[in-house]
Amino acid sequence: MPYQYLGDGVADANANASQDWVAAGLAELATGGVDGVRVEVLAERLGVTKGGFYRRFKDRRALLDAMLETWRDGRVIAIERQTEAGGESAVEKLRSVFKLYSERANKQGMAIELAIRQWARTDPAAAAAAERVDAARLKTARSLYRQLGLSAPDADARAVLLYTFLFGQSLLFFEENPRRRANLVAACARVLVEIEQK
Repeated sequence: MPYQYLGDGVADANANASQDWVAAGLAELATGGVDGVRVEVLAERLGVTKGGFYRRFKDRRALLDAMLETWRDGRVIAIERQTEAGGESAVEKLRSVFKLYSERANKQGMAIELAIRQWARTDPAAAAAAERVDAARLKTARSLYRQLGLSAPDADARAVLLYTFLFGQSLLFFEENPRRRANLVAACARVLVEIEQK
């Protein structure tokens, strides 16, 4: 846990302050990578002293771990909620998730995701967080494809294709004509979502 309970409601105030540090850390991660997440920089951005940091976190590593935990848990909860809100049937849910991730670009979220994945190349804790998020996303997609009647191997393959397309497409089409991009994304959606049910 990123903060200590000090009694008499102080834990809630510390939790909020701790989350401010985590949010500032994630914002800095998005722009400067993990090396840019430095206590001095964050303290300046938050308008507080470094002492405020050390009242909430043992050290920089504790902040980094709290950032990973926040990102991981947030992404896992998000995919569960986004899928459930997408409709009644598996096809409706797949279309909804596809539309959400292909039409609405969250540049800050994508920058954080890419920074964590870069960080994961050299840090086991970051790698574990990314692996957990990947597993949750793939499990959700796999489950939807299984509901459509695909075999387990086919559902696994479709889940990987869907996942890699949804996150990869946001990186590939920056210079494309918007109409051409929309047509290409729609064609990919048909291939990945419109499954002949068995």
